[in-house]
Order: sequence, then structure tokens, then C-alpha cells
Amino acid sequence: MDLSPVKQSKGGVYRAILAGACLLSLSSEVEAAESLRVLLSADVPRLDVRADNPLWVMDAKGRTQTLRAPVQVVAAEAGFLLNGIRIQTDQLTLRGGEQGLTLTFPRLARKSNGAAMSSGDSGMEIAVSGVVNLVRKGKGFLVLNRVDLEEYVKGVVPAEISSTWHPEMLKAQAVAARTYALYQQMLSATREYDVAATVQDQVYRGKQGIDAGILRAVEETRGLVITYQDAPIYAAFSSTAAGLTEDAMNVWSKDYPYLKGVECPFDLMSPYYQWKSSFRVDTLEQNLRQQGFSVGTIEMMTPLSFSRGGRVAKLRILHSGGELVLRGEELRKAVGYTIIPSTQFAIESIGRDVVLSGFGAGHAVGMCQWGAKELAELGYPFSTILQYYYPGTELQHMTLTKPPTPPSS
Repeated sequence: MDLSPVKQSKGGVYRAILAGACLLSLSSEVEAAESLRVLLSADVPRLDVRADNPLWVMDAKGRTQTLRAPVQVVAAEAGFLLNGIRIQTDQLTLRGGEQGLTLTFPRLARKSNGAAMSSGDSGMEIAVSGVVNLVRKGKGFLVLNRVDLEEYVKGVVPAEISSTWHPEMLKAQAVAARTYALYQQMLSATREYDVAATVQDQVYRGKQGIDAGILRAVEETRGLVITYQDAPIYAAFSSTAAGLTEDAMNVWSKDYPYLKGVECPFDLMSPYYQWKSSFRVDTLEQNLRQQGFSVGTIEMMTPLSFSRGGRVAKLRILHSGGELVLRGEELRKAVGYTIIPSTQFAIESIGRDVVLSGFGAGHAVGMCQWGAKELAELGYPFSTILQYYYPGTELQHMTLTKPPTPPSS
């Protein structure tokens, strides 16, 4: 196998052999540590990879080679092209030096469900530590970052909230992010990844935004997770509740005993506390059809039922082909989560456009980030904040936990 090696002296060849041997044991080393498989993007046709040092590459059979960075990886029949050289393998493992790797995605990278990836839909870069695994699938490949769990948490916190927020809120977010990741990891044995790097799970941007405050928050909570009956919880969180937080049963039809609504009068300063939005009816019709709903020309849309927190639980849509009942979150998914920030809304008018006015942002299940920010500023420690938003839970070190039981529906 020719991976277009860097030309080296005898000493350079010896160093390459040593480094190759290190890479061969890389998988077992990473497995031994607390590591996470993070899906950065799917259906990727091409990836540009930079590193400060030569790039070490290993194929599915454990054969290794070193390449001078930058390296362009392109999906090819029965494998990959690395800088134009064909490699017949369905997997590649990439590793840089201590500074890690910088990945540049093409503009059209998408998740497998068609949604844009935050790290891949506009030619953006992401710098990561750990190793990068590429897995051929369909016409492209998956890009996975296998990274130490604590390093992952460092990459999530500044992507989810501002690093300038109160230190106790940074700690609360770090513990919630660590808990969510561990929960998913313990239930992901049959999946190719543990978490996605987008709002599908929690946003992860590698090394971007990590500063001294983030490092302190992660280090001072190292290993701590939120537990219920000694198992890590599904640590859901969202931006702004604007009232009661929501029962998970009302949003996802799943019963988590620790995801019950609590009063949250603490997020009045959130920029998302109140909003107004509009979208075209024909866009809604098209998106619903793409998601498998049978719908004609929409004539009327009215709330059918509400949750205890005042959010739209179900809507009735009258259309030329009959009637369609949607959950509030299904409408958000069809129109776009940024266009309809939450299901706490009223329909002001419907014509060619639907005009909504509402409150809050996100699903409102679990921790309210803007509410937690206010509680931290009022002097509450991160442990109290977490126990308030996740009733009946405790903080434990992750090594003492047992696998969670999937929720009942």
C-alpha cells in the first residue's frame, strides 16, 4: 500500500517506524482512557486535514504511514483518495502531533438526515484533539472525533453558553454536558458514534472558545455526573424556559422521573424570552411532505392541546386532503428550530404566511441555561442549580455509576 510517504533519511525512517508502532497501539490506548466517539459530520465527500507535524494514517488492517500535511481525503470507489492516491479500505484513522488536527469541511457536508452540520455546511474549520476516524458510508464518509471525555466537555461548554458567564454556571453546564455524553455512550454500543456534534445532541466545536474559565470549570468538576438511582441521567437542557420547565413526557413521549417541570422565573433577561416569527405556508407543506406526512393545501392551523407549562402539545392542521394532527415539536422540526424557537406560542394570523408570537427558546426540558445563569449570579452553587432542575438526582463520580435504563414511553 502506498500512502505517498514523506521521503526521509535513515533516522527519519526509524522515527516513522516508531511512530507507526505507536499508532498501531493507538486504538487500545484510547479505549483504555475515557474516550468518546463524536460524529462531526456525515455524507462527507471530501475533507482537508492540516497538522503541525506529519500526519499519521492507519487503515482498517492496521497498516500505517506518514504523510506531509496538508492532506486531502476524497471518497472513492471501495475506499479513499489521499492526495490523489487510491487506498482500498473502508476506514482510516488520522492522528497529528500534540496540537491535534484541523479539519476543513466542504460547503455541502450534511448529516444523514439531511440537516446541515454546524462544522460542515459552509466550509468551516474545526480544530480537534484526539484522533479522527473516517468511515466510508454511501457516497461519502462519516467523520468521527475520538476524544477524551474531559476534552470533549471543554469543547461543548463554550459552544453552548458564553465563557463569560458566572463560574458556577460554567460548572453546571460542564457537569450536564459530561452527564449527557456518558449517558449516550452507555447506550450506544450498536451505533457508530456516541454523540453528534450538533443540536441533535449537544454542540461541540473542538478547541474553539476554550479559555481559562472553561478550563477551570471542567477541571473543578472533573468526573462528576448527575445520577438517578446511581445511573447517569439524560441531562437535557435548553436556552430559555420563560415559565415552567417542561415534562419530558409532553415533549418526547418518554417518561424520565427526573425530567419533570419546575418553576423557572429566573430567565427574564434572556434575549429569547419573547419573540415573533413568520414562515410561508407552502414551505411548511413542502417540508411536511418530505418528512412523510400526507398533506394537501393548508387552510387552517390551530392549537389542539397544551402542556402544563402552557406550550402547544398538539396542533390541528386542516388541509385540502383532510386533517393532520402534529405535536408542537414536530412543527418546530418541519419549519426549523431557529424559526420557531419554542412551542410556547400563539398563532397571530395565517394566510400565505403564518405569524407566531411566543416565549422562550428550546424544548424547555431539564436545565434552563438562562435561568441557571441567574441562579449562579444570585449565589447558588452549581450542585444546587443542578438538583433544582433535575429533581431527585445526586452528584457522583462517573466511575461509581451503573448503566442507565432506557425510559418508558
